[in-house]
Amino acid sequence: MSSSGLFFTSLIGGGVAGTVVDVVLFPVDTIKTRLQSERGFWKSGGISKIYKGFLPAAAGSAPCAALFFCTYECSKSLLASQEVLLKIPTPVIHMVSASLGEVAACLIRVPVEIAKQRRQDLTQGNRSAITILRTALRNEGIIRGLYRGFGTTLSREIPFSLIQFPLWEYFKATWSQHSGQPLSSSQVALCGALAGGIAGGLTTPFDVAKTRIMLASQVEAQKMSIVGVLKKIYFKEGFSGICSGFIPRVMWISIGGTIFFGMYDLVTSTISASKFFTSNDT
Repeated sequence: MSSSGLFFTSLIGGGVAGTVVDVVLFPVDTIKTRLQSERGFWKSGGISKIYKGFLPAAAGSAPCAALFFCTYECSKSLLASQEVLLKIPTPVIHMVSASLGEVAACLIRVPVEIAKQRRQDLTQGNRSAITILRTALRNEGIIRGLYRGFGTTLSREIPFSLIQFPLWEYFKATWSQHSGQPLSSSQVALCGALAGGIAGGLTTPFDVAKTRIMLASQVEAQKMSIVGVLKKIYFKEGFSGICSGFIPRVMWISIGGTIFFGMYDLVTSTISASKFFTSNDT
């Protein structure tokens, strides 16, 4: 497949996969956010209005996932073409590509998550996503408002992807090698579920810190760091505080990995089989 074909196939596949997984699993994400809130689960809304904040998430999921996979697949293809020359191990190619993909995706993900999480936390009021983002931009600026927690989000997402994507690629390659044939989309989905569950569990503390920073007031957020937040949580709430939301996060990401990677493989395989971009490429 040509570079333009790879780009558009990844764009469409990532967009569809991101949208589907967010629609299906949004309630679990809401519960996770409220469990990680400093106010506690019930004071943050409990199980009421679990689809609150869905619209900003849905609006951002498609472009976010599309941008990630475009960057990931194109970077992987470029680095793989130089593998012999640069002597880059395959797992490193996957790690670098995933990291670049996360940086690109976070340009969309962070503002979307700020709007989504402030709507999920019912103590923040009944403001619309647009109002939340406008208020953040007006009162706090671009960096401290719209992109508050950008570094924290990267510190969560990059370690997550450094674990998830090499594992996903490894599971796929190993399974395909043992079976002696290409994997089906359902098999790719199972590899994604296992890789995602492992990565999600190991990076839960980073997710807790990111949630606390994003839900904090403007003054508080300026004084917060990942290490500082985790220390405060540990001394105040213990190990259970650092790992709050562990079960719904692992469950959400495992099920999400099944849907996300399975749908991505199904869409990209269908497009590749149709040879649309090959036949229309000049």
